[in-house]
Amino acid sequence: MYPLTLNVDYPGGGRNRLTAFFRLALAIPIIIVVTALATAIQLIVVPALLMILFRGKYPRWWFDFNVEWLRFDARINAYLLLLRDEYPSTDEEQAVHLNLERPERLNNFMPLIKWLLALPHYVVLVVLGAVGVVVTVIAWLAILFTGRYPQGMFDFVVGVARWSLRVQAYMLILATDEYPPFRLGE
Repeated sequence: MYPLTLNVDYPGGGRNRLTAFFRLALAIPIIIVVTALATAIQLIVVPALLMILFRGKYPRWWFDFNVEWLRFDARINAYLLLLRDEYPSTDEEQAVHLNLERPERLNNFMPLIKWLLALPHYVVLVVLGAVGVVVTVIAWLAILFTGRYPQGMFDFVVGVARWSLRVQAYMLILATDEYPPFRLGE
């Protein structure tokens, strides 16, 4: 099992068609917050890289901050991708469950080449991301007309998000040396 897991609870019952219709407009405030945080997180990647490079260790507070960042990002993506109707919380788990095991020790030199090793994942994720957008648009229409997100489409979009977060944990957050698997599932 990969050190990062992501599960999103499938919403049973009907979905809120009105908030689904206006989802992008409703998400503007949280998008502004996450954009500001995304700028700040880039300032933390370089020091984390240097700490791992010279000490082979990920400081706990840095790791904890980055895990909370990934959780927040996952809640926002679940909201934008229509997986959940709840507005993304800045501190509560809600129905989006992300766990990342903290490594005891990391390879000192892996952060220097992880970006190169992750390139095949980015190629696949570009294609999967494009398909995911099309599936989300179709799911949006399904929610508007039927009030439900089709289970297969839901599972596919969650799988793409899971894969993307695993690659982020490996290459950007530098939280694991274990190479991400090429799969949508657990």
